[in-house]
This record gives sequence, C-alpha cells and structure tokens, in this order.
Amino acid sequence: MPSNSVLSPEVTPFFDSDSNTFSYIIKDPSSNACAIVDSVLDFDYAAGQVQFESADKIIAHIQEQNLSLKYLLETHVHADHLSAAPYIQSHLGGKIAISQHIVDIQETFGKTFNEGTEFERDGSQFDELLNDGDQYQIGALVGQAIYTPGHTPACMTYVIGDAAFVGDTLFMPDGGTARADFPGGDARTLYRSIKKVLSLPSKTRLFICHDYQPNGRELKHMTTVAEQIAANIHVKQGTTEEAFVSLREARDATLSMPKLILPALQVNMRAGYFPPAEDNEVTYLKVPVEGLKGIKQ
Repeated sequence: MPSNSVLSPEVTPFFDSDSNTFSYIIKDPSSNACAIVDSVLDFDYAAGQVQFESADKIIAHIQEQNLSLKYLLETHVHADHLSAAPYIQSHLGGKIAISQHIVDIQETFGKTFNEGTEFERDGSQFDELLNDGDQYQIGALVGQAIYTPGHTPACMTYVIGDAAFVGDTLFMPDGGTARADFPGGDARTLYRSIKKVLSLPSKTRLFICHDYQPNGRELKHMTTVAEQIAANIHVKQGTTEEAFVSLREARDATLSMPKLILPALQVNMRAGYFPPAEDNEVTYLKVPVEGLKGIKQ
C-alpha cells in the first residue's frame, strides 16, 4: 500500500448509460492535480459514427474546476466501450497508462484482426505501462497499481489513498463479479485477484466500472471492501475457490458477447486510437467472419 493510504481523494463519477460504464475523475484534495479512470468515447456501431458527448462532459468539469490532468488510467482493454483517452489527452494533456500485460492482449488480437507487422505489439501506443506494485503521482497522492487479472490478462486495480478503482473485477455486491471467458481470462485467476482486492483495509472505497442495476434498484458506483466480503453474491466470506470457479464458469456459458466487442478491442488495444486510414482516407474496423466453408470466394 502507498505510504499515504489514509488520504481520501475526491472522486466524481460520470455514467454512460449506453454501455453502463462509470468513468471517474480523481482529484488530489491538496492541489488541483487529477486523473481520469476509464473514459468513454460515444460510438454508434451501425452508423460507424464517433461522437464526444461523454468525453466533453469530463473535459468541461476539469476545465471549470481549473484542474490539471496527470493521468488517464485504463483498468483494462474494455470490450463494451471505446476509450476516449486520446481525445481527452489532446485537450488536457496527461499520460495514458495501462498494465504492462497489454502486450498479451495486443499479441492475441493482433492475430485475430490480422493487423500485420505495422501494428506494434509492445504497448508503445500507451505513454506508461505499469507493473504490479508500481506507483504513480497525482499531486500529493501516490497511487499504486495492483495486478488483478482473470477478467482479462491485463486488468489492473488502481489504489489511490483510501479508494480503489477495480474495473470489471468486482461489481456491486448484488451484481457479483466479472465474466472470465474472454481470451486469456480465467475464473480461478479472477478469484485470486479478487482476494487481493478484498485484502485491502475494510473501509477502502471500491469504485466499480459497471452497474447493471439488478432487480431495478437505483444506480450505484461505490461500495467497500467490508460490504463485498459480507454480501457479494459470488465471493462473500466463506466462498471457496472451487465453488466460485464452478459458479463463474456456469454463468459465463450463458452470456452473449458485448455488442461493441469487435470495435472496442481494435481501438482499445491501441490506447484508444483507431486503425490508420486506408488509401481512400477512410478508417475501417474489421469483422472477422467464420462459417464460410462451402461458399465460393
């Protein structure tokens, strides 16, 4: 844990209803320094249209409060929304950071989308690659990166003072945990990562990336370690690793793929940048097609 773990950053949530995603501005209480976690780019898949309303709200808040952006933190390569990090960076500066294991994602999906040798698979699209235990500065706040794979191979939890930003690793207690069936995901690994998060001090505030409002309850974005241990429907106290793996794998077998998974992966593995335009000056996102055996090409 960072030495200043008792500090309490000021956290402002922003919710994107299309993807049920929370983005956060994290402010150092003693200065105007801030960071953003998991920004969202608005994308109309059917129309192939990019818009910036969600990102502009974050930019406006930072400008109105006269804040200084230090980091744009990505908890993982999201499959359900596109990152707005480069767009926000072009307006406000800051470093785009993610787990060093982004290279594993780039290797896997570089092949899936046949990106060729021009697509760098070394994480160089990001400004900073973080290892487990690495620290980073947001004004007087010292954040710590905790490697928490399982949902994907590149998931990172960001512990900043008395707050932790857990990405998709955990949902609200009545929502359970993230799926673990994406390439490189693993339910057993996810269980062990969750145990790392739940070993933080019991009053640690946990800020989640998604809330799907089970049973129609009101929208929520924050819980605590203590609440998760007491009530998480998948991993509350007493849940064994074997029981969790059985439950998680059975549930994952029933889930459909996120609607934006194909464009999201192609953009997010590039730090939020789109593939380069082709010779007609148009940018394209690919859809791999299977099942064509027997159809003459």
